[in-house]
Amino acid sequence: MAKVLEAKGLLGKASDLIDRGYGEVGINFYEQMEIWNGDILTNPPYGDAKQFCEQALRLVDDGSKVIMLMRIQFLEGQRRKPFLKANPPKYVYVSSSRLLLAKNADFVKYNTPSANCYAWYVWERGFKGETIIRWFN
Repeated sequence: MAKVLEAKGLLGKASDLIDRGYGEVGINFYEQMEIWNGDILTNPPYGDAKQFCEQALRLVDDGSKVIMLMRIQFLEGQRRKPFLKANPPKYVYVSSSRLLLAKNADFVKYNTPSANCYAWYVWERGFKGETIIRWFN
C-alpha cells in the first residue's frame, strides 16, 4: 500500500516492526507516543486489530482519519463491541468481491483471492454518529 501511496504523492511515512523491504524498520507502533500530524492508513495485524485501531486513534488529532483494511468480521464480537460503540467508524466500505491479498506483496505465492470478505474502515477522530456503509469494486 505504501508504494502505491508514494507513487501518487500521498505518503507521509512508512514504517514497520519487521523488515518487509520497505519503509523505516524496527518501529513498534504500540510504543509511539507522539501525535501524528495526518491520517493513518494500514492493514493491521489480524490478531491485534482492536488494539491497533485504539492506538492509531490515540495518535491522531481530532478530524484526522484512521483507515484500516480488515476483515468484515471486525464488526462482530463481544470484545470489540464496546470499542465500536465508543468509536464508531464514520464509514465502512465493504468489498463486493473477494480481494487478492499477498503477504509481503508476494503475489506469485498468494495468487488466489481470499476466502474472507474485507472492508475499509474509516474513523474520523471525534466523530460521533451512525456509521455509513458503502461498497466498492
